[in-house]
Amino acid sequence: MANIKLKHYVIRKGKHAYWMPTPKMRALGFQTVPCGHDGPDAWAIAREWEERYQRTRKGLEPPILQVYPVNSVGDAFYRFRRTNEWARKPPRTREDWERGWKYIEPIFGDVAPETISMENMDIWYASLIKKKGVGEAGRAMKTWRALYTVMTAMKLCTPKQDPSRAIQKQSVPGRTQIWSEGEATRLVKSAWRAGYKGLACIIAIAWDTSFSPVDCRTLTPAHAVSAGDDWGFLTARGKTTMTAFGIMSRRTRRLVQAYIAGLDYDLHDDAPIFRTRGAAPGPKGGRRHNPVPFTKGSLIDDFADVRLLVFGKDEKRRLSDMRRTGAVEAVSGGGTVESIAAKMGNSIDQNKTLQKTYIPVNLAAVRAADESRKIGRKNIAEERNEIRKLKLVGKR
Repeated sequence: MANIKLKHYVIRKGKHAYWMPTPKMRALGFQTVPCGHDGPDAWAIAREWEERYQRTRKGLEPPILQVYPVNSVGDAFYRFRRTNEWARKPPRTREDWERGWKYIEPIFGDVAPETISMENMDIWYASLIKKKGVGEAGRAMKTWRALYTVMTAMKLCTPKQDPSRAIQKQSVPGRTQIWSEGEATRLVKSAWRAGYKGLACIIAIAWDTSFSPVDCRTLTPAHAVSAGDDWGFLTARGKTTMTAFGIMSRRTRRLVQAYIAGLDYDLHDDAPIFRTRGAAPGPKGGRRHNPVPFTKGSLIDDFADVRLLVFGKDEKRRLSDMRRTGAVEAVSGGGTVESIAAKMGNSIDQNKTLQKTYIPVNLAAVRAADESRKIGRKNIAEERNEIRKLKLVGKR
């Protein structure tokens, strides 16, 4: 295990980790947060709470815990946050709840859930769409509906009587952007040459495996496996917890080996492999920033830097679009839904129950999806037909 130093991070009985606020911090409403077993997930939780405290201390955010009337919506939410069920949620899931809650709290925080009507919800939702857009309004509505289920379990409201269910939630058009193999290669090479070597490995792995960005940046040596001549990573997806196996190409394998060989420290089994490039003091001095495991924000920022370097300021595609690219290529190459689902570690057909029951993750299915991607990539590259508007002119 890597030696990680985090403020207010405490380990009990050798493995149970907690974020422990001081009395001064408790005055701002912060409470002890169980982080689970000591390790990368626990570090992420503690780091998240430390960042929240620092923002509150500096006046950038109001105190996050307030006193609400008993059995109000706000009281229910903060009771829920003290449960083991909340502690077991992945950090990104908790982040989504908090992001949605900031829109719920000003309107419904001190209100009893039974008193909220459909008209109240309709006005609130329409106002959010106008002020924040469809995406943020949808996130807030999703949080409300999940919280209503919790409040039902707490016996604060009537089951199956959520007033928001009478409102049709608008959705943001899905993303359709994909990358080409040549573009991905340019990103990897440019990242490596610019010193973003950890990022270069993440991009290459994301291309080969169709893993999501969070699954790539949290890979550890414990996830590395071999199967015959193939090297790859066997991991439980951060979002769905379904098992996924990603095979690395030989080119990516060499890249990862070169990256690890260049590290000046030993990698422990449970420590994230890939790290930021760090920074040395500039001509005018300053602090040295050592390489650290990627967070969601630092991965987005570093990828944006490399993308700007390669494609300019008008390029807006994301690292996450490589996951979609893998599915598009596999479908274009005749890959089956079953093999694609096995590779991506999710259920992408309509019958998710049968998919989980009858299509377990297996090496043959993953290899079949990879072969389909190669065929589809070739088909897409050879497609030269363009769709043009027909001019239909009647007889005169």
